[in-house]
Amino acid sequence: MSESAKPSLSSIAEHVLEELEALVGCPAEGVTAIRRDDDGWVVTAEILELERVPETTDVLASYEVTVGEDGEITGYRRVHRYVRAQVEER
Repeated sequence: MSESAKPSLSSIAEHVLEELEALVGCPAEGVTAIRRDDDGWVVTAEILELERVPETTDVLASYEVTVGEDGEITGYRRVHRYVRAQVEER
Protein backbone atom coordinates (compact mmCIF):
# COMPACT_ATOMS: atom_id res chain seq x y z
CA MET A 1 0.00 0.00 0.00
CA SER A 2 2.99 2.31 0.26
CA GLU A 3 2.20 5.63 -1.36
CA SER A 4 4.08 8.90 -1.11
CA ALA A 5 0.97 10.72 0.17
CA LYS A 6 -0.83 9.73 3.36
CA PRO A 7 -3.46 7.06 2.66
CA SER A 8 -7.16 7.95 2.90
CA LEU A 9 -9.45 6.29 5.44
CA SER A 10 -11.26 4.41 2.67
CA SER A 11 -7.98 3.06 1.26
CA ILE A 12 -6.87 2.02 4.77
CA ALA A 13 -10.19 0.22 5.33
CA GLU A 14 -10.02 -1.56 1.97
CA HIS A 15 -6.41 -2.62 2.54
CA VAL A 16 -7.17 -3.93 6.04
CA LEU A 17 -10.08 -6.04 4.76
CA GLU A 18 -7.98 -7.56 1.96
CA GLU A 19 -4.99 -8.29 4.20
CA LEU A 20 -7.06 -9.60 7.12
CA GLU A 21 -8.86 -12.05 4.82
CA ALA A 22 -5.48 -13.36 3.69
CA LEU A 23 -4.10 -13.55 7.23
CA VAL A 24 -7.02 -15.38 8.87
CA GLY A 25 -8.29 -17.26 5.81
CA CYS A 26 -11.90 -16.15 6.23
CA PRO A 27 -14.04 -13.61 4.36
CA ALA A 28 -14.29 -10.07 5.71
CA GLU A 29 -17.73 -8.61 6.38
CA GLY A 30 -16.65 -4.98 6.76
CA VAL A 31 -14.99 -2.30 8.83
CA THR A 32 -16.93 -1.11 11.86
CA ALA A 33 -14.50 1.47 13.27
CA ILE A 34 -11.35 3.42 12.48
CA ARG A 35 -9.59 5.59 15.02
CA ARG A 36 -6.32 7.46 15.17
CA ASP A 37 -3.66 6.50 17.72
CA ASP A 38 -0.08 7.63 18.40
CA ASP A 39 1.49 5.34 15.78
CA GLY A 40 -1.13 5.44 13.01
CA TRP A 41 -4.58 3.89 13.01
CA VAL A 42 -6.58 1.20 14.79
CA VAL A 43 -9.20 -0.48 12.61
CA THR A 44 -11.95 -2.80 13.84
CA ALA A 45 -13.13 -5.27 11.22
CA GLU A 46 -15.71 -8.06 11.24
CA ILE A 47 -14.77 -11.47 9.83
CA LEU A 48 -17.07 -14.40 8.98
CA GLU A 49 -15.31 -17.27 10.76
CA LEU A 50 -17.95 -19.98 10.34
CA GLU A 51 -20.79 -19.96 7.82
CA ARG A 52 -23.93 -21.83 8.90
CA VAL A 53 -27.53 -22.39 7.85
CA PRO A 54 -29.55 -20.47 8.74
CA GLU A 55 -27.38 -17.39 8.24
CA THR A 56 -28.42 -15.99 11.62
CA THR A 57 -26.27 -18.69 13.27
CA ASP A 58 -23.05 -17.71 11.42
CA VAL A 59 -20.07 -17.16 13.73
CA LEU A 60 -18.39 -13.78 13.29
CA ALA A 61 -15.44 -12.18 15.01
CA SER A 62 -14.25 -8.63 15.58
CA TYR A 63 -10.56 -8.05 14.89
CA GLU A 64 -8.55 -5.05 15.98
CA VAL A 65 -5.91 -4.19 13.39
CA THR A 66 -3.09 -1.69 13.93
CA VAL A 67 -1.96 0.23 10.88
CA GLY A 68 1.16 2.39 10.60
CA GLU A 69 1.36 5.92 9.19
CA ASP A 70 2.24 4.42 5.80
CA GLY A 71 -0.99 2.38 5.75
CA GLU A 72 0.70 -0.98 6.32
CA ILE A 73 -0.63 -3.43 8.93
CA THR A 74 1.64 -3.73 11.95
CA GLY A 75 -0.46 -6.19 13.98
CA TYR A 76 -3.89 -7.70 14.58
CA ARG A 77 -5.82 -9.62 17.21
CA ARG A 78 -9.29 -11.12 17.62
CA VAL A 79 -11.15 -9.22 20.33
CA HIS A 80 -14.64 -10.73 20.22
CA ARG A 81 -16.43 -13.75 18.74
CA TYR A 82 -20.22 -13.98 18.41
CA VAL A 83 -23.21 -15.45 16.56
CA ARG A 84 -24.63 -13.15 13.86
CA ALA A 85 -28.07 -12.96 15.52
CA GLN A 86 -26.56 -12.00 18.89
CA VAL A 87 -27.51 -8.49 19.97
CA GLU A 88 -24.89 -6.83 22.12
CA GLU A 89 -25.75 -4.10 24.58
CA ARG A 90 -22.93 -1.84 25.81
